[in-house]
Amino acid sequence: MLEKLITAAAGITLAFAATGSAARAQEPIAQAVVAIETARPGAPINRNIYGHFAEHLGRGIYEGIWVGPDSRIPNIRGYRRDVVDALRQLEVPVIRWPGGCFSEVYDWRDGIGPRAQRPVRTRMHWDDTVDSNDFGTHEYLDFMELIGAQTYVSGNVGSMSPRDMQLWLEYMTADNDSTLAKERRKNGRAKPWKIDFFGIGNETWGCGGNMRPEYAADVNARYSAFIDPPASMGLVKVASGASVQGGGDYEAFTEAMMKHMGQTDALSFHYYAMPMGRPKSEALGFGEDEWADVLDLARQMEPMLARVSAIMDKHDPDKKVPLFVDEWGTWYKLDKNAKPGEHHFQQASLRDAMVAALTFNIFHRHTDRVKMANIAQMVNVLQAVILTEGDKMVLTPTYHLFDLYKPFMDAVPYPVSIASPEYIHGKIAMPMVDATAARGKDGRLYLALVNVDPDRAISVSTLMGTSASGRILTGPAMDTNNSFAAPDTIKPVPFAGTSINGRLVFDLPAKSVAVVAID
Repeated sequence: MLEKLITAAAGITLAFAATGSAARAQEPIAQAVVAIETARPGAPINRNIYGHFAEHLGRGIYEGIWVGPDSRIPNIRGYRRDVVDALRQLEVPVIRWPGGCFSEVYDWRDGIGPRAQRPVRTRMHWDDTVDSNDFGTHEYLDFMELIGAQTYVSGNVGSMSPRDMQLWLEYMTADNDSTLAKERRKNGRAKPWKIDFFGIGNETWGCGGNMRPEYAADVNARYSAFIDPPASMGLVKVASGASVQGGGDYEAFTEAMMKHMGQTDALSFHYYAMPMGRPKSEALGFGEDEWADVLDLARQMEPMLARVSAIMDKHDPDKKVPLFVDEWGTWYKLDKNAKPGEHHFQQASLRDAMVAALTFNIFHRHTDRVKMANIAQMVNVLQAVILTEGDKMVLTPTYHLFDLYKPFMDAVPYPVSIASPEYIHGKIAMPMVDATAARGKDGRLYLALVNVDPDRAISVSTLMGTSASGRILTGPAMDTNNSFAAPDTIKPVPFAGTSINGRLVFDLPAKSVAVVAID
């Protein structure tokens, strides 16, 4: 009914997708219509939805962020200058640290004091890789101040006690003359830091302790009782929630946590666009089977968020408990050229930018619950926004997608209705066009359009506005990427709509994402 209504109003006929690339190529250009319901504003898009995750894994921290003050690589007090500048450009709102599974074996005391005196530890979850602990509490929190991001510390409930977590928080935040406050001052930090978010463990159903749902809820309640900073700090305590890929029942886990949240304020959730029970895709050199499969996996975030939100609604109908998707992204086979210790290193292509766009659009449709999301991970690991090698740095297509979507930070979203042909490949089918719209903090109306078809362009009409301009991200191949040899192969370019008979029309190339401001 909606499709007929919009089609009639626009005076166009939708093209229908065929199942093969050759057949599609012979068809007239596809057409779609997007209607924005500006009379129905939703809950604001929390800027923390554009958050990041940085774990002591592979070269995510060392070489990726931290090179040390004596490095020949240009740095600011040990932090890579190029990475700092790139993250500032993104206006990164929050970074979760130190893990991940690493957080469940991390002793915060290993990472304080003179670096030359810190112990070298084996990273339990990743072969015999060692961690120098050169990047610890001071380095992380100073880094947050350097780039202007909020702090999200993930605590260790798997192998340390509630008292240990209480003392860590005291070390970071005490403004009195306690022994720990004095120790922090001795180590170079006079005033206390502000901790915005504290995670009560990580993946307690798995690497955080292999806990059953009810037991995990009890552990969360116990630890949250001892993590008690000054009320004036406004600390948000985050319960370790479920994951679809955790091997357990994510619905039962969510139910158990919501029944017994203890003194925690938010619930986390993890989901990766990663196949289960079958081989992962290559990061590059893949075909259309893998293109369609990964995009379809990314789209599964929506029904999972809907189910988790429904369970939360039973226990929290007023939606006071926010949901943090604090790990998400693509997960492929390890890069064939990865060096020893480069755990979970993968190149990033246009396909990853498409995944990020589809995922952000889903988050925008669930702003009543989703108040934070953290892509895994920020540098050199999984779906990274930045890759480094020696003194070189590459901004990935995912980085450029984050940059395109900056106008949506703290914007007010509107429902979007879409009449679109389908993209069909084998047994996978999805709308050819996805979209999101919101009123930015600057008062302008922003529209993001995604064409998931790798072969066909599409003409998208809107029922409002007289002009629109912005930028578009696309490339000649499904795996178009930026390499150290060619770092600017793919990046956003100017893009605009055309006014035809009172309608704004956008000609979207195949496999593209565009963000425009509508006047």
